[in-house]
Amino acid sequence: MLRSLILICLVTFAATTNCSAQIVALGASNTAGYGVGASAAFPAVLQELLRAKGQPMTVSNAGVSGDTTGGMLSRLSSVAPDGTKIVILQIGGNDRRKGISEAEAAANRSEIRKRLHARGIRIIEADSYVWSALRSGLRQPD
Repeated sequence: MLRSLILICLVTFAATTNCSAQIVALGASNTAGYGVGASAAFPAVLQELLRAKGQPMTVSNAGVSGDTTGGMLSRLSSVAPDGTKIVILQIGGNDRRKGISEAEAAANRSEIRKRLHARGIRIIEADSYVWSALRSGLRQPD
């Protein structure tokens, strides 16, 4: 998953005009680093790997364990401040687990994307990478 994210970030970064980019990883427990801690969570590792490749990127971890699309939507403007170039969106499955209807979850996801696009922020959808890894047996128990 990290290799794919690095490649996508590098390609996206190359398309930006600034010499540095602000990346925000927005999600729930997988983003926050549940079970491994923030320093080993993918946003911290991604930042280290990008900087090792000479890319002056900052990756902020806006993951909150147990968060839902409604929570992510409500804090979107504060976690993706002005200057944010890329948001890695990893919503996860807490909406379903907490009984939020698929219609409400879909509306929240759509609104998150709409608000980010309106601000010119590029979105990398990371859920497909996570679900693909889980299906192939790449799961670390909590």
